[in-house]
Amino acid sequence: MHGMPEIKRFTVVTGHYGCGKTNLSINLALDLTERFSEVTLVDLDIVNPYFRSSDYAIELTARGVRVISPTFAGTTLDVPALPASVSSAFESRGAVILDVGGDDAGATALGTFSRAIGAIDYELLYVVNRYRNLTATPAEAVELLAEIEATSHLRATGVVNNSHLKRETTAATILGSVGFARETAAGLGLPLVCTTVPRWLAGEFTDAPDAPGYLENAYPVEVYVRAPWEDGPGEDEEVS
Repeated sequence: MHGMPEIKRFTVVTGHYGCGKTNLSINLALDLTERFSEVTLVDLDIVNPYFRSSDYAIELTARGVRVISPTFAGTTLDVPALPASVSSAFESRGAVILDVGGDDAGATALGTFSRAIGAIDYELLYVVNRYRNLTATPAEAVELLAEIEATSHLRATGVVNNSHLKRETTAATILGSVGFARETAAGLGLPLVCTTVPRWLAGEFTDAPDAPGYLENAYPVEVYVRAPWEDGPGEDEEVS
């Protein structure tokens, strides 16, 4: 059945630059407000000063999500400063989503909290996008996760297929990425947790195995993260 994947209360989202981690993190956090009275989204991206989840703090807060941001989030300063409030997320009894910066460089901040996270029953979702440079093949995607795990001192628990072509994304675009995602997950020995689809395309898919447009574990998502110069449905300019 299509919908939000079953994830653990404490979930980390990581992957390659531009794979769509931030947009996924925002969707997960907002959807979790239907299951938990308290939801926290931690922006751990201290590498890229743009397209962070903290850029959407006003909307997230209005919809019941507490946002914890790096000290310099929302500015052009790229300074690795993490507020003490990040530690408070580990004391929460609600749901927590950690949006991590891209690649192994972004995972450096995550490694700072590896012991605290390792002591929790956590989920670490590795987001892949077949159409992004440097992770276009399963072998490349497998290699990148090894670097992220080595830097963060944490192990991934599942793969999320978030393959898209921004405004050019079609149902065929997504269906054409499933083989890549399955092979990547198999190479990592991890489950393929879900495949995201823009909500405006969700009607193109079905969970009936023998029907056209069959897509297993589809997760319809809203596209929140766009470049300031873009407008209109399907234009996902996620570069975080």
